[in-house]
Parts: sequence; structure tokens; C-alpha cells
Amino acid sequence: MPEYKQFPLSDTAEGLTEADILAWHVKPGDAVTVNQIVVEVETAKAAVELPIPWAGVITELLVDVGQTVEVGAPLLTLDVDPDGKAAPAAAPEAAAPAEEEMKPLVGYGSKAVETKRRARKRPHAALGAPNATTATLGRTPEPVAKQEPAGGYVPLAKPPVRKLAKNLGIDLHALTGTADGGVITREDVERAANGSAPTAAVPSTVDTTYDAATRERRVPIKGVRKATAAAMVQSAYTAPHVTEFLTVDVTPMMELREKLKKSREFSGVKLTPLAFAAKAVCLAAKRTPDVNAVWDEAAQEIVYKDYVHLGIAAATPRGLVVPKIFDADAMSLKQLAVALTELTDVAREGKTTPAAMANGTFTITNVGVFGVDTGTPIINPGESAILAVGAIRDTPWVVDGEIKVRKVMQLSLSFDHRVVDGQQGSEFLADVGALLADPAVAITY
Repeated sequence: MPEYKQFPLSDTAEGLTEADILAWHVKPGDAVTVNQIVVEVETAKAAVELPIPWAGVITELLVDVGQTVEVGAPLLTLDVDPDGKAAPAAAPEAAAPAEEEMKPLVGYGSKAVETKRRARKRPHAALGAPNATTATLGRTPEPVAKQEPAGGYVPLAKPPVRKLAKNLGIDLHALTGTADGGVITREDVERAANGSAPTAAVPSTVDTTYDAATRERRVPIKGVRKATAAAMVQSAYTAPHVTEFLTVDVTPMMELREKLKKSREFSGVKLTPLAFAAKAVCLAAKRTPDVNAVWDEAAQEIVYKDYVHLGIAAATPRGLVVPKIFDADAMSLKQLAVALTELTDVAREGKTTPAAMANGTFTITNVGVFGVDTGTPIINPGESAILAVGAIRDTPWVVDGEIKVRKVMQLSLSFDHRVVDGQQGSEFLADVGALLADPAVAITY
């Protein structure tokens, strides 16, 4: 006798309330094993692949790609006993040990899910699964003709390609991928935007809408964009921001960078100006710990951190994310450079985990990579300061009474005036500037 279980969306990160379905990796009729990845979801913090804690056969996918699902809502139905070999219902104790052993790789227990669920959209009459009006766990449903629905089709594409398609208003369901295995590429999306891409005869389920009359495209606010907006509004209206600016001659830093890049120690290491800025922040924070503290409104305390979990604001196809380099203050310049490369590569691939973006103490945003000189960054919630690093430009500069062309950078520091006074903020920014203007100063810290 078939035995059905429903696989729910669990809380993959603290405070998660909902997630968007990015891609299904299974379809009705597929056999799955314990801890097999079955679905990819986008939470407010990251794209996360979810493993299933049971083995069996998929009977029904309960939500469509692009749909927003609340934590606890069922995602799919699974027949865990397709061959009818399970222990009889009268002896549940015998089955308990086996189920206890089915522990997944990340974040899910093996607790059975109650069959009741809220009403949801049913765009397709049959999914090759038990009849939804009669099926209950452990009861044989009325037979239903197995049918592969159009909406069950999941276009194969990487997260950056999906983001590009959303931005351009392109329905991935309507495209035929040209890469191996039918994977949709960036080029396929761009060709579709120009009206020259091969299309697939699959109905559209993308929630982006375009009004030809007004020439406006509307995209629902979800995932990272929604979380970022909420965090920035909260920060802007709770922490009194102060922003200070400093222009720095970083010619010595750039000369040292070129020298180190040629050394055996830094062979194969991508040494960027951001690595120097990260090291300078960690050193300067030791002399001005206020910038690495946080205001605890509930406890009415200021919490000083004896470590620096350094956040790096990264622009990704999914939106702005701020992954952390944990215990950055304990790292050498080389270690920071390696960590920065790994962090940005993972972020661009859309694979940054929620855990990698939690518990930061200070953030750097590198606006210089976009050719921008400076800005007034908003502090990340849970922190008290953020440093913006601008572009490095050849600029006329007075050196020993003479005008010379130098490498010049602008820095801007935003800080929470409840925690950091003007004196502390100014001292910290001056320290960072001094370290970038003359890296040899670091030996005095």
C-alpha cells in the first residue's frame, strides 16, 4: 500500500518566513534517494538547494516555479513505499528507528508532515499524482491518468541567467537552450530580447508583466531585493547616520601592490586594492573599537566585538548581498586577498549561503569598481559603520611643494551616531587613510 508524505519548506535561515521557487530538479514519477537535491529556492538572503529526507517516488509537485511559498507549506508529495513493503500500521515502533536514521544534509528533520494544507492555485488538473480531493497519507487514492503538464517543465538555466531573463522580461519557459543538455545560456536570453532566439512551445508562468500600451514592465518585489529594501529602510530610519569623507594619495599602496604581485609569496593570488582596504579596516578597528560595536536597543547596551566579521557588499545577478569574511582581523594580507576572491566568486554564482551573510560587524562597499568616486552608504542593520571605497584615479597632487600626478582615492565612512561620536569616526577614517597612503604605517599599530 502506498504511503505518502509531504515535504515542507523549512526555515533554512533564522527568521525566514517565505521563499520563491527557483527551479525543480525532479518531476512526478521520479525516484529519489535520501538527501537528494529536489528543489532550489530563493530566500531573502540566498539561493538554497534543498535535500529531501526520505527515499521514494515523487507523486506531485505542489507549487510552480516562480511561486512564493511560506515556511511550513508543503512543496511536493512523495510515496515513500511505492512497492508496498512498509511495516503495517499496527507496529509504528518498528518503523521509528529507520525514519530516525533519515537525517538530511542540511536543515531538515524526518518528522512527517501533516496532510492538511491551505488552499493553493491548481493551474493543472493532473500531475500524475494522487487525487488531491481524496488522497490522505497511508490511503490508496483513486487512480489518475499520469500526465506530464506544461507547467511541470522547468527550464534549465543558472541563477545569473534567470536574473537576466527577469530584467529583460524574457520567459525562460518559452526558450530552447542551446548548451549541452538543453541548458539556457546568457546568449540565448539576449537573442530572445532581440527577437532572434529559438522558442519552446511551453506556456508562460513567469510573473513579470509587460504593458505594451504604457511600455512599462512590472516585476514583483521578492527575495533579495525585498530583504535589502526592508533592511535599508530599517537602518535609515533607526540609526542616525553621519557620513565623513577623506581623499587619500594611495600611490605608495599601489606601488607596494605591484611589488607584491611579482613576489613568490603572492604568486597566483589576486591582490586588489580592496584587500588593502580590508586590512586597513581591521587594523584601524583595533584602535577605534566603537566602529566595530553595535547598539542593542532591547537591552539598552552597546555591544563591543573583539573580532571583525567583515562584510563585503557584492552586486550579483540576484541583487545586493553582503557575505562575510569571518575573523578577518586574524588574517594576513594574503589570506584576506584569497578570501575576497573566493567570496566574490561564490556571490556572483548566486551560491552564497544564509550563514555566510549573518553576524557581520563592519562592512566595506567598493563603489570604485563601477568608476564611482564616493557615496553615502547606508549602514547594515546590526552594525555601526560602513566604509565606501572609491575609484583610484590619476590626479594632480601637491608633493613636497610640487604638483605631481598621483594615484588618488576617496573614502567615505557612514556611522551610527548613537555608538560612534564624531571624534571616533574621524580618527578611524584618518587611520584607514594613513594605512592606505603609506602601508608601512601598519607596523606601528
